Amino acid sequence: MGGVEDNEPPSKRVKASSIDLESLSNTSSVLGYINPLGGQMARPLPSQGREDVIGSKGVIKKVEFVRIITKALYSLGYERSGAVLEEESGIPLHSSAVSLFQNQVLYGNWDGSMITLHKIGLEDENILKSASFLILEQKFFELLENNKVMEALQSLRNEISPLGINKKRVHKLSSCIISPSQCISLGFAGAGTEISNSRMRLLDELQKLLPPSIMIPERRLEHLIEQALNVQREACYFHNSVEGCLSLYTDHQCGKDQLPSQTTQILQEHHDEVWYIQFSNQGKYLASSSNDKSAIIWEVQENGEFTLKHRLMGHQKPVLMVAWSPDDRRLLTCGLEEVVRCWDVHSGECLHVYEKPGLGLISCGWFPDGKQLFCGVTDKTICFYDLAGKQLDSWKGQRISKTSDVVVTKDGGRFITLCRETAILVLDRGTKNEKLIEEDQTITSFSLSKDDNFLLVNLINQEIHMWSIKDEPKLVTRYKGHKRCRFLIRSCFGGFEQAFIASGSEDSQVYIWHRGTGDLVEALAGHSGTVNCVSWNPTNPHTLASASDDHTIRIWGLRKVDLKHKQSHSNGIFRHCNGNSK
Repeated sequence: MGGVEDNEPPSKRVKASSIDLESLSNTSSVLGYINPLGGQMARPLPSQGREDVIGSKGVIKKVEFVRIITKALYSLGYERSGAVLEEESGIPLHSSAVSLFQNQVLYGNWDGSMITLHKIGLEDENILKSASFLILEQKFFELLENNKVMEALQSLRNEISPLGINKKRVHKLSSCIISPSQCISLGFAGAGTEISNSRMRLLDELQKLLPPSIMIPERRLEHLIEQALNVQREACYFHNSVEGCLSLYTDHQCGKDQLPSQTTQILQEHHDEVWYIQFSNQGKYLASSSNDKSAIIWEVQENGEFTLKHRLMGHQKPVLMVAWSPDDRRLLTCGLEEVVRCWDVHSGECLHVYEKPGLGLISCGWFPDGKQLFCGVTDKTICFYDLAGKQLDSWKGQRISKTSDVVVTKDGGRFITLCRETAILVLDRGTKNEKLIEEDQTITSFSLSKDDNFLLVNLINQEIHMWSIKDEPKLVTRYKGHKRCRFLIRSCFGGFEQAFIASGSEDSQVYIWHRGTGDLVEALAGHSGTVNCVSWNPTNPHTLASASDDHTIRIWGLRKVDLKHKQSHSNGIFRHCNGNSK
């Protein structure tokens, strides 16, 4: 039996290792230009006295190195360059048997490809059978496509079934004899020009199956380089830059200058202590709340400057906290033992007021769908509402009223709240399974990491603990150095991939620790009163905000050396902003 005929050859061919270089007669001029020494041959890489290895460590096999580069050239579409490298190095990308096998698959020469498959050096019988199954399955589909039903049936009985593998798949293939349309549901693309694409996909599947020494995986060089860059990034102690900063030209190493450590702007629109700040999920806005009974929405301009967008008035008591909806279109503000207001971020209009007659609300937050919210109540219950204000449910626990920290994970699956002064409850809403994070000291506040796997817990003894909550709660790291004696101080995760921890402090400074090691790396001076809260921009690792009893919000950015404008009392260059109320 021969292969299934195909009048239209595949659009993409695999290069054989033996090539005709007559068409590359101009190559010498190109090579002469590339060589800075003026010769036409590149200077060989150092090999420590051995011709089969390259590199200073003597661990890179020359044949593998050249083959991977050749593969990368072909993958990038540089076919002439790949062919030149094969010819000049004398190292073919594939053996002659493998090149023949690839072309046989692309041309649909199934019988020939089966013969060659047994000659390319496969030692694992299971891989040989699996590869044979893929080839014969493609042959089976194409026979059916060409209405050669009896030949397809013979192939199924005499070639595919005797392999003795994938019996469920064989059973499904047999159903295609009765109903050929089932081929599509099994992954066969279809007729006409799709045949060549289908064969290319088959070759990709075979490449994944066969040992890499026989067929080099696609994008292998890219994968190795990405691994190297990731290792450098992970080893970079102060890494706080976007991906574009990584370069192949030099080894990567960030300095402390990549941390926001200089005041770039001071926001002074509040008239009393600023208690809480939070960046929006997309980092376009910053919301602040104050003892002056107001909240403010600040807009982050393209140049990084913060401008006042809306002043939110209506609370009769100090505004304890704010919470952004998942889509950043609404903002909740919670008065101290008062009501929760929902605001339209675009217009600044108050959309709804949530309240409990005879009781006060002390916390608020959103469910992931943005259609429901929750409020903590002074009677130690948590109430759930829809946007229209209808109470949907309530949960009664041993919740103390002095904290406003209640969170729901992004998948909506876990509810996290204080259950007593020294313990935090992690409740699985589906299974009702409860886990406890128990501390020896009173817990004053906590915050959740972006991936929902870690909890940052502030304690009354001037320590911050990071707990892993992915499985059983486990204390991971302790952070020390900030001051906390009387007031509620908040901390946060931040920086690139949340690699740092920031916190306010009663000594008027902002503290930054390395998340992994717990080392204190910065103490930022500038405020003249207790720093109550900090927030790191989730989309810009170079921007940090801090709120203080000195009535101001400081925006921290990268340090710039500018002696003419430097002001020692402000920890750098800054702009005052009084904003414009809309």
